[in-house]
Amino acid sequence: MNLDKKTISNLYKKRLKKSPNQDAIGWIENSTNVRYLSFESYNEKISTLANGLFSLGLEFQDKVAILAQTSVEWHLSDLSLLLSGAVVVPIYHTYTSEEVKFILDHSEAKILFVENSYQFKKYIEVQDELPLIKTIVYFNSPDSDLLDEVKDGVRTISFEDLSSYGKDFRKEHGNLFEDAMERINEKDLASIIYTSGTTGVPKGAVITHLAFTQMLLNIHQRLGSVITNAKLLTFLPLSHVLGRCDSLLPLAMGTTNVYAESIDKIVSNLALVKPNIMIAVPRIFEKVYAGILETIEKSGPVTKKLFAWAKEVSDAYFEKIQNDKSPSTREIIERKLAYKLVFSKIYKKFGGEIMFFVSGGAPLAPEIITFLQNANLTILEGYGLTETIAPCMLNPLSKQIPGTVGTPLGDVQIGFANDGEILIKTDALFSEYYKNADATKESFDGQWFRSGDIGELTPEGYLKITDRKKDIIITSGGKNVAPQKIENMMKTRPFISDFMVIGDKRKFLSAIVAIDKNDFLDKLDEFGLSRSCDLAEIASHPAVKQLIDAQIQVVNLNLAQYETIKTFYISPISFSIENGLITPSLKLRKKEILKKFSNEIDAMYQ
Repeated sequence: MNLDKKTISNLYKKRLKKSPNQDAIGWIENSTNVRYLSFESYNEKISTLANGLFSLGLEFQDKVAILAQTSVEWHLSDLSLLLSGAVVVPIYHTYTSEEVKFILDHSEAKILFVENSYQFKKYIEVQDELPLIKTIVYFNSPDSDLLDEVKDGVRTISFEDLSSYGKDFRKEHGNLFEDAMERINEKDLASIIYTSGTTGVPKGAVITHLAFTQMLLNIHQRLGSVITNAKLLTFLPLSHVLGRCDSLLPLAMGTTNVYAESIDKIVSNLALVKPNIMIAVPRIFEKVYAGILETIEKSGPVTKKLFAWAKEVSDAYFEKIQNDKSPSTREIIERKLAYKLVFSKIYKKFGGEIMFFVSGGAPLAPEIITFLQNANLTILEGYGLTETIAPCMLNPLSKQIPGTVGTPLGDVQIGFANDGEILIKTDALFSEYYKNADATKESFDGQWFRSGDIGELTPEGYLKITDRKKDIIITSGGKNVAPQKIENMMKTRPFISDFMVIGDKRKFLSAIVAIDKNDFLDKLDEFGLSRSCDLAEIASHPAVKQLIDAQIQVVNLNLAQYETIKTFYISPISFSIENGLITPSLKLRKKEILKKFSNEIDAMYQ
């Protein structure tokens, strides 16, 4: 795809000219119906919103924040801002009012989009410390008492009224949206995305139009011929860079993105939308895998035997394919039968029209990839960071190697520092950390970005991530341990929701294990516990410790002696975004977990 200027606006105009009548986006109404907008109608909505923003005094490169869950309104607001030359600052909907204040203040945002009363209240709690905010646009009407609390000098307006303002403004002043798009250049800022901060204060990654556009062109080069006109179900947080990448695919690929009602309704939305592609994080696939294993475990002996046979013949078939060998006629027939009797049922649960999934944001256990492959559910595992505008590596459709994140996309180049740290060079790269010159300097080695991840290339040239550089454990005996591999293996086992390996400067490895009450509902009577019991009662029960220990020992059999988990503590609370033990992108906040359970950790080594 050739562009005279690599900007989101040029990409947008080219797609609009090429596919005016094609569906661009969709959303679900009342859980029963999908409404679609053609690119032409899409453009009308975005143009109207942009002119509405101009009527409010939006100026070129103004910072505008969005505090909301993923929705079609989030996306329309985002694109109208990007194409107007504004700088979009996404904020996770799970952030506290103090975290919201930090980002609004640090980014110097002048306008804030909020979803509802819950998010609006966060602003109200800190509004006196945010003198730059002059306008608040709300998607859903907040409680009237909250509106009454807004300080003088701050205007509030509904999303619908913003469109009305835009129509009136356009009649009086003409369509300034077209002029705004022409003004945008490659080096102009498109977004400041704040990292979710596993290690400390969030840093604002500054992303230009060039970087965003190059990322989309890189994906187009790899997948453009395959996914043009494909339908996606979009549900990842748009405040996360991978969700943002997903939402912009219609511009580069001509896909149709349907916005899910919520992450809790994914299963029913899949059946309704019947997507061809879905981009997700490993946690989604881990839950699917665990759910299937749990269903099989509860089934009768005949079903268990049939499943075991189907998995065995399918595994053997795909192992030959993976090793570039041809399965025998018998193996082909057995594989078809296994699919028809067992695995086709899994495929249909995803709507029955999936071409492939993309997984990113964190490592995915290879056994999950190979298992779902048996159901004709191909997972392309990739790799990227906020700083690389999400994907910079991806497994090709032609050949996936589980346990790797594939090969470089488009213009991406990779190298390695002496300690194995992955270095990345591409135009699809952030330019700096906003107002943080020291952090910016530390992140670059010349033109190469220091990823913070340790990795290596396979003989086939695929990248394998071994761990985060900061997470490497060095035991008191001098053994280097990559905890991520162990943690991912443990999370595939029944009853284990989250798992954190402990052992830096210690004699042996231990772990903090998080569990989910729902995984134990069928066993509460057996344990002598009531259904109203809390998680702490389950976590402290001796039988639960035995169950978890049995699962850990299964994994230990596949680890080197120095990597095995010798003891563990079961957390009486779940790891959640709300209690600060995982990030909004579902990564462990390891420093917080170490602090929270410091006494329990010390006790394991006494």
